[in-house]
Amino acid sequence: MLLQTNEKQFEFWKMRRNGVANIRIADLFGISRQAVSRALQLMDGKIESTLREMALANQIEIEKIDLERGVLIGKSIPFRTAAVVFISARHGVQVWYEHDGNCGTCPRYTRCIELIWDYATELGIRIEKTADPTKMAEELFAKL
Repeated sequence: MLLQTNEKQFEFWKMRRNGVANIRIADLFGISRQAVSRALQLMDGKIESTLREMALANQIEIEKIDLERGVLIGKSIPFRTAAVVFISARHGVQVWYEHDGNCGTCPRYTRCIELIWDYATELGIRIEKTADPTKMAEELFAKL
């Protein structure tokens, strides 16, 4: 399932994730609280379906799903390591595997730092910005 991050439902979901009450969302968009609730229920279904499909596609055994934060925590069966599937407003659906890498020589180094930093910011979680994206990820996902 392709998750449309440009839909109004997704905007409502992001606002709820940031602590905005349904009544406030309704007021901001000039709609009823019930309409917001229905939209969020539909979005929660899309979020859950997307997280589960990504886990299945990546052979991740599910341990926990948090729909409000858009995160699935599990274990990669083939890699035998912790895995996190998460939904970022800026980066879309992502999979992160716990690993010890040589980040300094990796061509994706900057992208990984941006990904972890942006997702922590989206969730309002403070993490230490370091030169090691794996350490940043460990800190972030431990706080989830």
